[in-house]
Amino acid sequence: MHKRVSRRLFVFGLGYVATALATVLKDDGWQVAGTCRSESRRAALSALGFEACLFNGSQPMDKVERQIAASDHLLCSIPPGESGDPVLTWHDVHISKASQIRWIGYLSTTGVYGDWNGKEVNESSPVRPRSDRARQRVIAERAWLALGKNAGHKVHVFRLAGIYGPNRNVIDQVRAGTARRIDKAGHLFSRIHVDDIVATLCTSIASPRPGAIYNVCDNEPASQAEVVAHACTL
Repeated sequence: MHKRVSRRLFVFGLGYVATALATVLKDDGWQVAGTCRSESRRAALSALGFEACLFNGSQPMDKVERQIAASDHLLCSIPPGESGDPVLTWHDVHISKASQIRWIGYLSTTGVYGDWNGKEVNESSPVRPRSDRARQRVIAERAWLALGKNAGHKVHVFRLAGIYGPNRNVIDQVRAGTARRIDKAGHLFSRIHVDDIVATLCTSIASPRPGAIYNVCDNEPASQAEVVAHACTL
């Protein structure tokens, strides 16, 4: 009898994207656990079938070694702050020594590229962070990739464009009467549906490429005003 390969994902930050991924994996027979910031969110996640631990980044997570040791896949969707990446601040050692981990994903943003005056960028383009938040993201990306290299983990960085999906889209804003057009010449953005992010993550999990960086976007850049105008026609 063949031994069943373990499939357990631990997520630092069970937010919008991570919960969508967790739901797909759970339906495929995976075990998924992770962190959240409040008791109310923990109760909501529990109702969905996910074990959640409280972690707000200000102190170590309780029983983190047990959670990480029980997992073979790890995802971080928690943004860094002024003091750095909170997950690595408190738990880099625990993650580094978890030799059973077969895949690590870090969710970043295409905002690390900065302003290219409407020109296209790809994964080979240099980052040009202009805001403190974007600079913090670049530092966090490099820290996760360095952890992977030093510990022998398969770390992947996913730079996400503007995210939309159920309960998070311009169509809902138009219906609610809260949509706003912002006309700014030369300001073009790519976007990405949450389901496409999940599909990208699942593909990476199935075929790891240590150190890989992926731009996760729809490759159809448009201005915010164009998106709102199109939504009004639907």
